[in-house]
Amino acid sequence: MPSPAKHCVAAERIRRMIRMACLFASVALVAPRALAQDPVLFDWFEYRGSDRVFDLPAPPGHYRNPVLAGFHPDPSITRAGDRFYLVTSSFAFFPSIPVFESTDLVHWKQIGNVIDRASQLDFDGLGISRGVFAPAIEYHDGIFYVANTAVDRGGNFIATARDPRGPWSDPVWLPGIEGIDPSLFFDEDGRVYLLNNDAPRGKPRYDGHRAIWMQELDLPTMTPVGPREVLIDGGVDPSSNPIWIEGPHIFKRDGWYYLNCAEGGTGPQHSQVILRSRQVWGPYLPYAGNPILTQRDQPAERPHPITNAGHADLVEGLDGRWWATFLASRNYGQTHYNTGRETFLLPVQWKDGWPVILEQGLEIPYVAPGPGFMGGDGGQAPLSGNFSWRDEFDKQALDRAWMFLRKPGHAWADLSSHPGQLAISPLAASLDTLGNPAFLARRQQHTAFEASLALRLPVQPGTEAGIAAFQNETHWYFLGVRRRGPGGQELFLERSSRFGRRVVATTPIPGTELLQLRISGDGGDYSFGFNAGAGWQWLKQHEDGTVLSTDVAGGFIGVVLGPHARVSTIDRGQDHADQ
Repeated sequence: MPSPAKHCVAAERIRRMIRMACLFASVALVAPRALAQDPVLFDWFEYRGSDRVFDLPAPPGHYRNPVLAGFHPDPSITRAGDRFYLVTSSFAFFPSIPVFESTDLVHWKQIGNVIDRASQLDFDGLGISRGVFAPAIEYHDGIFYVANTAVDRGGNFIATARDPRGPWSDPVWLPGIEGIDPSLFFDEDGRVYLLNNDAPRGKPRYDGHRAIWMQELDLPTMTPVGPREVLIDGGVDPSSNPIWIEGPHIFKRDGWYYLNCAEGGTGPQHSQVILRSRQVWGPYLPYAGNPILTQRDQPAERPHPITNAGHADLVEGLDGRWWATFLASRNYGQTHYNTGRETFLLPVQWKDGWPVILEQGLEIPYVAPGPGFMGGDGGQAPLSGNFSWRDEFDKQALDRAWMFLRKPGHAWADLSSHPGQLAISPLAASLDTLGNPAFLARRQQHTAFEASLALRLPVQPGTEAGIAAFQNETHWYFLGVRRRGPGGQELFLERSSRFGRRVVATTPIPGTELLQLRISGDGGDYSFGFNAGAGWQWLKQHEDGTVLSTDVAGGFIGVVLGPHARVSTIDRGQDHADQ
């Protein structure tokens, strides 16, 4: 990840702070009423992905990229015996830092979260692209370690667990370690080293000038000890003023220490570079063929482009072959992508003692030969390829696919009071809050998709509920319904973008016990429909979905979709056609 300051614009932050202050004031005034509202009952939620690039079946022995589709950035991987474990960034979503398990590097299952208790971290007041950045996982002597940065909320820390499913420890903070992207290296002699990205010694020479630092770690006390030294200043070619050297990992092979880093920022110039040394403290000399992974040399007009490739971590497979997990993005057009930064997998080729993930000039493949120990037929649903996913809300706990925007202050989502239904108590907060709105989020994992749900609105007025497509607190769509008049309902579509928040369409509909709502997308073309008992109809088609793309909205995440309920904005004086 690049420095958190890279994507900050002072004027925008001031406007956002003013907007949020006004919103928090309104929340404080109406919160007592919000608690009195009856819940909205959601019968089911369904997601379908239908990307054309996934239409053809993968040949036997092959797998699909990405292996974790949708917003799964900054993957880090480790091996424990015959199993592999992977973590990704989750920023200010909760539960945070998802933990995945696999036996073959291709088929993954989420088994837990590093941050799943309110006591561990608090993201209230943070933009959704703050919070936990770029976790790094290691396994050593029966214990799993995750090093991470809580941006704007405490700095660098380590969490541990004997079982990767949890429970994980509270964060152990690392005093004096500034910067981001910490990772751990366990050497054969028992010493442990802490690496991370930080500003260089002295004054940076240019914007994006960073360094990779290392310090020994006293493992029993989790305390950095001894000198803290720079391993890389700027990047593999300091004379070219390289930017955003970050995401460092050290691994050892055949007596060489390899220093594996991202370079170029997490956008189209992103890349992966490798250096090595006979000594853990260096000096580290770069590979003459760097970068070992990038897509910045590909033509922009190519079909089904994959961009932003980098932030790789390497692991040895069960058969002695090495593999790399890394982030990349699937664009529509040349610059837009709504699915965020996703997790990809490629084999590593060793050339004269150097690991190469992808020869320069080659495109990242959507389908590739899998590991020799890959199980199954390459089918990877519900995390890769085209698939359908449906939640009937008939279990005792929420599916792990669901996330909250920051941690809930109290339990507004309930599966027990109305068996077979999800009951959401509406809150005063809307999607533009820096707190916790009553919104459940699951990732948009395809460029072409449909997300739909069925809901039952409370009889009394004062509640708005529906389905939302959310990129961040200033860029989202909300397709909702509210009571209007005796026995009637009003459907509305609300959009928030850099131009403000506005209602773009409304229509009266007859009162119905069960209303179905749908959002469909194809690239940057989003449409919004409903079924009030007379079949599916469109409220609004061909809305601009590029406002939900990361390059327009900013930040580091992808679109998430799900049910949302709030206290009526009409009663709060916020219903408007334009702002």
